[in-house]
Amino acid sequence: MDFTIRAATLEDCKDIARMILELAEYEKVSDQVKITQRDLEQDGFSKNPFFHGIIAEVPEQHRTKEGHSKVGYALYFFSYSSWKGRAVYMEDLYVMPEFRGKGIGKALMSKVAQLGLAAGCTQLNFAVLDWNKASLDFYMSQGCFDVTADLGYHCMRCEGEQLEHLAQP
Repeated sequence: MDFTIRAATLEDCKDIARMILELAEYEKVSDQVKITQRDLEQDGFSKNPFFHGIIAEVPEQHRTKEGHSKVGYALYFFSYSSWKGRAVYMEDLYVMPEFRGKGIGKALMSKVAQLGLAAGCTQLNFAVLDWNKASLDFYMSQGCFDVTADLGYHCMRCEGEQLEHLAQP
C-alpha cells in the first residue's frame, strides 16, 4: 500500500486527537483521555514542545469510508538515561485497524528510531500493555526486549492529588 510518513504539523492535531481516542478505545481506557485538540496544539507546537509527532498518510484514493487520509501516528519525546545518555521515548504508536499489516506501524517506529539516532540517542523506550500480544510480538520481531521481564523494572506513576501532595515541601 502507498503511504507517506512525515512530521506532524499543527493542522494534524484534530486527526491526532481522533486517533488518540481510537487508541484509548482499543486499549479499553477511553475514560482516561483528558487532553483536547487544543492541548495537543499548545503542547506539541509551541516554542518549547513537550512532544513531537509523525503522521502516516495515505493517498486520497485510499481514504477511509469516513474520509480520513491520516491513518496512523507516533508521538515521541527525548529523555535521558543516567546510565546510557540520550534516549527517545515513544509515547504512542497507532495505526487504524483497517491499515494494519501493511508496513505502516513498522515505518512509523522506524522513523522514530531514525530521529532518535540522528539526535544521538542510544535507546528507544516505550510501554505496551501485557495483554496486547500482537503488539508485543511485533516489537519483539523488531529486536526490542521486555525491560520488566529482563531487568525487573516497573513503570511507576504519581498523579492527581498524590502528585500535589508529593510536591508539598
